[in-house]
Amino acid sequence: MHTYRTHTCGELRLDNASQTARLSGWIHRKRDHGNLLFIDLRDHYGITQCVVDVSSPVFKVAETLRLESVITVTGKVVARTAETVNDRLPTGSVELDVAELDVRSRAEMLPLQVNADQDSGEDVRLKYRFLDLRREKVHRNIMLRSKVIASIRRRMIDQGFTEFQTPILTSSSPEGARDFLVPSRIHPGQFYALPQAPQQFKQLLMVAGFDRYFQIAPCFRDEDARADRSPGEFYQLDFEMSFVTQDDVFAAIEPVIGGVFEEFADFSGTRRAVTKPPFPRIPYDVAMLKYGSDKPDLRNPLVIADVTDVFRRDDVEFKAFRGVIDKGGVVRAIRAPAVADRPRSFFDKLNDWARGLGAPGLGYILFEAGGGKGPIAKFVPEAAQAALREAAGLSDGDAVFFVCDMKGPATKLAGQARTKIAQEMDLIAKDEFRFCWIVDFPMYEMNEDTKQIEFSHNPFSMPQGGLEALNTMDPLAIKAFQYDIVCNGIELSSGAIRNHLPEVMYRAFEIAGYSKGDVESRFGGMLSAFKLGAPPHGGSAPGIDRIVMLLADEPNIREVIVFPLNQQAQDLMMQAPSAVPPERLKELSLRIELPPKAKKD
Repeated sequence: MHTYRTHTCGELRLDNASQTARLSGWIHRKRDHGNLLFIDLRDHYGITQCVVDVSSPVFKVAETLRLESVITVTGKVVARTAETVNDRLPTGSVELDVAELDVRSRAEMLPLQVNADQDSGEDVRLKYRFLDLRREKVHRNIMLRSKVIASIRRRMIDQGFTEFQTPILTSSSPEGARDFLVPSRIHPGQFYALPQAPQQFKQLLMVAGFDRYFQIAPCFRDEDARADRSPGEFYQLDFEMSFVTQDDVFAAIEPVIGGVFEEFADFSGTRRAVTKPPFPRIPYDVAMLKYGSDKPDLRNPLVIADVTDVFRRDDVEFKAFRGVIDKGGVVRAIRAPAVADRPRSFFDKLNDWARGLGAPGLGYILFEAGGGKGPIAKFVPEAAQAALREAAGLSDGDAVFFVCDMKGPATKLAGQARTKIAQEMDLIAKDEFRFCWIVDFPMYEMNEDTKQIEFSHNPFSMPQGGLEALNTMDPLAIKAFQYDIVCNGIELSSGAIRNHLPEVMYRAFEIAGYSKGDVESRFGGMLSAFKLGAPPHGGSAPGIDRIVMLLADEPNIREVIVFPLNQQAQDLMMQAPSAVPPERLKELSLRIELPPKAKKD
């Protein structure tokens, strides 16, 4: 018989009754019934109930063991009586009558409960993450992650992609976030950068002629944490294709992403509907107008309308809006359907919510058969109200809420209001994964602080119209072959058809403030490759962590990462980051100069 086990703790069934079995695992629960001690023994595969009789020589040892101690038990598999069968366990029709018990490791007092979902606080959970990972829900999430990655890998290979690994120590790249830098010992004063993404390398693989590349790629960005973003590092399905248009990229990846979501759609216990390919495509400008976001949640049926022209009419005398419009502002309207029977508190709550965000409030009109009512209605005559009805798709019993501001702030608040109203009215569809592509992103944007033109998305994207567009158009009007894939309001992926022509690349970076020398010093390897024959190519990089987070129905991305950092980008378990001994700094030709606040701390 094997030293540790003949079966796993999730394996025994009625067919094994009367056999002798040996199991090893952790003590999940203990129940002392006087003459009998019941132990739920747990391993990676499941739980088996083990019974120790008071007359057994191992009873006294078993009594002393704390939860999470590791033991090996040997005994006869016994069929449970009908009234003691546990239908919640796959092994619930049998139990192990323990004859032998070996203690492999005694557990001390636990800092958190493994056999319960009670909240021990994030710091405790992450400090003892190895214990947290034993908990059923977290363990299940991590196993889901592994299965999702295996499914993605299989589907990508079936699509003709080849897996490669790209360097971790590389040079800095303008991906939009801060780099993590690694000092070089043999090149004093110089640094490597951990890759924010394998962007240049995957493009170079296309230049090298490999045609279809993919990688489950680690990426490193010095960014603040969010619910859907882990600080420090994350993983993405990085892929690239040669001789493709934007349509070809979509056709290749939609079956992979859609297929994975279909495969695991019932993970949460309820079968969830998944958008069938081809996914809807929404131009960036349309998304910002209709949804107030370039990451629209299409489960929300509400749509924003532009009603600026209505409030610009001569017969509308609402000066608060007219003054903003005359300065170049806009008015956005969000329909709230069938709210005539809602109490006044419904409207007041939304108004207070907007004020809490720093806005003047959310003005509204409630439409009834006899005309509009509400704080703004008296300023909007019947003809203008009719125009509002048409513009916002309003019927009797509907209300319309207004946001008036300059275009940027108005777009943002209208998008937030669309979400808030839908949440308050419980309009967001449940048990669905709604996908879409956001396309036609602007190539450039204006930095409001510096008033400088910057890349708005991926700097290596091909501008629509090519070199001619760069030379003749207003930079802020140029669109790029850039696209995002969005699911339920979460961006899963950014991608683009790449700029593979050196002359176009020089000009594109020149507009963003980079000289020819800057481009050659920072991207010399890729430029030289492009000068020696580069195919048209494009790709994308869906985020693994976010995919698993959605499938697991978890609100926080840390619930699907094995060993995540906390919100302050600290690893509480391994105590990182940490100070480095002076001799190591000297070896790296480094000296620490702390900022004043850090010195005080």
